[in-house]
Amino acid sequence: MLVAAAVCPCPPLLVPEVAAGAAPEMDAVRAACTDALGVLAAARPDRLVVVGSGSGADAGLEAYPQGARGSFRGFGVDLEVSLGPDRAPGEQSGPRLPYGPAVGAWLLGRTGWADAPVEGIGVGEAFPAVRCAAVGRDVAARAGRVALLVLGDASACRTLKAPGYLDERAAPFDAEVGRALGAADVAALAALDVALARELKVSGRAPWQVLAGAAEGTDLAGTLLYEDAPYGVGYVAATWS
Repeated sequence: MLVAAAVCPCPPLLVPEVAAGAAPEMDAVRAACTDALGVLAAARPDRLVVVGSGSGADAGLEAYPQGARGSFRGFGVDLEVSLGPDRAPGEQSGPRLPYGPAVGAWLLGRTGWADAPVEGIGVGEAFPAVRCAAVGRDVAARAGRVALLVLGDASACRTLKAPGYLDERAAPFDAEVGRALGAADVAALAALDVALARELKVSGRAPWQVLAGAAEGTDLAGTLLYEDAPYGVGYVAATWS
């Protein structure tokens, strides 16, 4: 049963070593993510599942066991992370984490997560909505109390200097995402347009729809912790509990 969820953005800039001189500009986002993880810990889950984008836009469903490792070398930083406590220090455990789940692993390490076993799931940006919902339902149906850490960004098209340039559809899309995540609106998240999300370079659509599937039939309430678009990319942090 799903007992809590934390929704966090996953730009590598959250990691101060990656952000370098711009690190203070992300302090508010980091603080919101820390608060969100606190809600997960307070829910006392038996298992934490980290859900993020897979290793490629067209990737299917990917699984990452506890101890799976990732790094930020692709961003010029020699920093390795482990998904939860590393069961075999110095050794590779399972597939490498893509950047989204790697940011999640960094957040867990930063807050010293030790409240429950951890595993990860990756879903590609083109993963169909119906399959995302099915994955979420399967996760929620596992024995015990399940919590989700859901990682993804909204559109990357909010300004002229944004990675995807300016698209006038981006702000309304992001506003609806922020409303839905803050209200724990399962139906609205399930109805997000897959094609439009991909055009707007939204990395969070599929992970959010996994969350929607996992939360079906629950009475979780949502709280919006952060919503802004620094660097022209929409970032949303929220909790469901």
